[in-house]
Amino acid sequence: MIAIAIDDEPIALDIIKSHASKVPFVELQETFTDAFAAISYLQHNKVDLIFLDIKMPDISGIDFLKSLSKPPMVIFTTAYTEHAVQSFELDAVDYLLKPFSLSRFLKACNKAQELFNLRGQKLEAKTEYIFVKDGYEQIKVELDEICYVEASGNYTQIQLKDKLLSSRITINDLAELLPKTDFIRCHRAFIVAKNKVSKFDRSQIWIGDKIIPIGATYGGIQLT
Repeated sequence: MIAIAIDDEPIALDIIKSHASKVPFVELQETFTDAFAAISYLQHNKVDLIFLDIKMPDISGIDFLKSLSKPPMVIFTTAYTEHAVQSFELDAVDYLLKPFSLSRFLKACNKAQELFNLRGQKLEAKTEYIFVKDGYEQIKVELDEICYVEASGNYTQIQLKDKLLSSRITINDLAELLPKTDFIRCHRAFIVAKNKVSKFDRSQIWIGDKIIPIGATYGGIQLT
């Protein structure tokens, strides 16, 4: 797991560095005494875990966490007990009271690693079908049956292997449902199933006898 630590006390950061160096699955990449510098870092770098102090001069760790739209996992590190309940309401992995031992630090890291692995398994789980609204009904559509999707007026046409399905769902909403590992948007009006493409060039894609244009803003698409 890639981690950073935020604490206004350099000595506290040195302790976290020392402990983290002994945990083989934690890679502590950066430490910060300035929480706002950490925000800038998070905007440009992938981080899985934050060791976060609560009592800091410019912004509390609680408010820092609330400011993040998609926060990584967080382990709070603090000398105060009164924020424990609030921290767990924010889905903190753990709450370490200073001074904490290496064994207690390791226990918190193990919790984070378990959660990290669980999230990874969920991401790897393959979606096999979606439900698409057709009138007042929700129709189950097997993803492997989809050849391509085409926006057509107020409807979206879903071309399956053996039939055509029309739905009021917008193509933008449908694009969010379809896994990007298996489908690609090649035009504002088209989404294609990668494994149904028979050939393509810079301007169009063939799925059987169907020729689908590649929009100007979708150039350079990758089908592998």
